Amino acid sequence: MKEEEEGPPDRELYALLHISPDASDEEIKKAYRQWAQIYHPDKCQAPHMKDTATENFQRVSRAYEILLDENKRKIYDIYGMEGLTSGLELGKKLNKAEELKEELERLRKLKEELERLRKLKEQEVSAHFRPSGTMWADMSLPDLLHGHGIMRGMAMTSSVQSHISKHNILSIGGNLKISSVSSIEFIGSAGLWPLIGVQTSRNLSSHLTATMGLSMSLRDGSLNLSNTWVRRLSESTSGNIQLALGSDSALSVGWRKKNEKLSAAGQLKCGIDSFAASAHYKHRFSSKSRGCIAGKVGSNALELEVGVGRKLSNLSSVRMLYSIGIQGISWKFKLRRGGQKLVIPILLSGDLDPVFAAAAVIIPTSLYFVLKKFVLKPYYLKREKQKALENMEKTSTPVLEARAAADKAQKLLQNVANRKQNRQLEIGGLVITKAWYGNLKALKKRDELVESNDSPVIDVKLPLNFLVSDSGQLKLHEGVKKSGIMGFCDPCPGEPKQLYVEYTYGDGRYEVTVDDYDKLLIPQEEHRI
Repeated sequence: MKEEEEGPPDRELYALLHISPDASDEEIKKAYRQWAQIYHPDKCQAPHMKDTATENFQRVSRAYEILLDENKRKIYDIYGMEGLTSGLELGKKLNKAEELKEELERLRKLKEELERLRKLKEQEVSAHFRPSGTMWADMSLPDLLHGHGIMRGMAMTSSVQSHISKHNILSIGGNLKISSVSSIEFIGSAGLWPLIGVQTSRNLSSHLTATMGLSMSLRDGSLNLSNTWVRRLSESTSGNIQLALGSDSALSVGWRKKNEKLSAAGQLKCGIDSFAASAHYKHRFSSKSRGCIAGKVGSNALELEVGVGRKLSNLSSVRMLYSIGIQGISWKFKLRRGGQKLVIPILLSGDLDPVFAAAAVIIPTSLYFVLKKFVLKPYYLKREKQKALENMEKTSTPVLEARAAADKAQKLLQNVANRKQNRQLEIGGLVITKAWYGNLKALKKRDELVESNDSPVIDVKLPLNFLVSDSGQLKLHEGVKKSGIMGFCDPCPGEPKQLYVEYTYGDGRYEVTVDDYDKLLIPQEEHRI
């Protein structure tokens, strides 16, 4: 079964009355009167629908009773229905409304503070012990062909970062290096490696962080001093300046941007006898796959690197990179698991042979697509299908009951919905022609959708036409889960859901897709097909 989707509370009572969580008492009363006209048993003409009308009228009345009572509404907003059904104890001395209000406000603040402290504690534990490491296995195909063995060397690094105060960070690490041309060495370090020293960071303001490092080489005894300033330019962008003094003195200026879809960075570095410029760009194609391209040019480097990566799980990912430059042609494989990395660079050729360079791209790319089509994709589809079946078996009974209740509710709305739809057709107003709510993957194949009891979506065209106002508008409120709307239900519990709506307005055709908790206001010109 998939993990439960994260989001705001369901706010089902607000969805039942089709009002905002910020609705006033007058708006609550008005909404209740409108729904009472539909669901009051005395208004129901069909005898076989009396029980359904009574059941839904009781749900609406219950929502009205809770939301119109200031104290009950506060408890519901903070604790949900569990707070109301568990008989929340507020103390015997709280007889006055003001005292009750003050106690509820105190409880709300206490809950928020406890949640804040819990998250802070998790962050502190993570910050006080944040291990990371890298294993590097350097391989060479030319060496293997010449009988010298494929392994050129290995290196392992490990470090731990810890907050020693609110503004300061201490990092301690070490590395172990084995190569064919040097002995085994172990070097304890703090901050930069393979040196021994100390590095500290300090938040000078909410937008500016400074890092200073002092280290000494264990080989020649030289001292190195570095100062780095990082300035936050926007929510997703930062700039940095670094000054390094020592055996490799240089001034560097960099820029970085990162959001959900992309990551980009650039840097200019000027040293006493060297110059370098580098840039990289990563693009997220989906929640699991991404591509990257990077380049470096300078007095000692000329390199272009392209690659792809895929997320295997919440903790693991794998990347394959192809590199070509003055150092030759190579592949690089990276496997990340939590804070640990395994890096395997394989030198294919020390010469820039165009034919060899092309083959080094075409062969693994072709192999990847073959494996993806015939091995990886079938495996993932089979695994997802198995998870969906397990989830369906577990939730089949409550989903069938919810579908039946939604179907009965829609039948009670049908006459009014049809009248509203015909009225909008006459005046060229808003008419919902197609609407599906449910699993977002299934909605991508909406042309193939057929509603059934085991379908991960539900047809909600009728209740949406009912909710269209006389002025020809439809509004679904932000922060209210759509499965609580009358005539809706949750067809796939535990899975992320969306609402797809296709509608006409005037002589135009429109469509829009929104997430479960998002606000929807139509018609909008930007939805035009």
